[in-house]
Amino acid sequence: MRDRESLLEFLRARRSVRRFRPQPVPAATIERLLEAACLAPSAHNRQPWRFAVVNSPEIREELADAMAARLRHDRAADGASAESIEADVARSRARLTKAPCAIVVCLTMQDMDTYRDTRRARAELRMAIQSVAMAGENLLLAAAAEGLGAVWLCAPLFGPEEAAQALDLPPDWEPQGMILLGEAAETPEAKPRRSLREVTVWR
Repeated sequence: MRDRESLLEFLRARRSVRRFRPQPVPAATIERLLEAACLAPSAHNRQPWRFAVVNSPEIREELADAMAARLRHDRAADGASAESIEADVARSRARLTKAPCAIVVCLTMQDMDTYRDTRRARAELRMAIQSVAMAGENLLLAAAAEGLGAVWLCAPLFGPEEAAQALDLPPDWEPQGMILLGEAAETPEAKPRRSLREVTVWR
């Protein structure tokens, strides 16, 4: 895929898939995806990404229950109706529990630079978050190259403590997102994209 047209065609064909067939993803395939993720660029080359691979249906259930409790609490605080809350919870739980694999993408600041002033400390955190996001994108592209469906979900950002506790993560691992992974059971329609004119300035 060294020529630009092949690359653009590949990128245009990638979709965010939320429904999967039940077949498990082989461990060797997951390891290839993680290797691709770890080839992403990172701030200072500190590689602040960490990955929790959740293949166990029982642990996915525990994770789904933990995040569902946080979702219920937050939506109730918003004043949402019980019916809409339970619909959100059911949709969220189904996505996670029916996917054959979930990879929780985490951030660690352990090896990043530290600063006394707030301005630079915030910049360092943003740099680490950007690095983790690039690793996540590498993983999504590698999944597409393997012929797998995948989707990035931001749910762990809304309940990082619950996700970390359910997965018994190390204290410095902060969940940033979750990639659901498996053989696609759907072919989503292409979503509209903004034109270059809308998102670009030339100076």
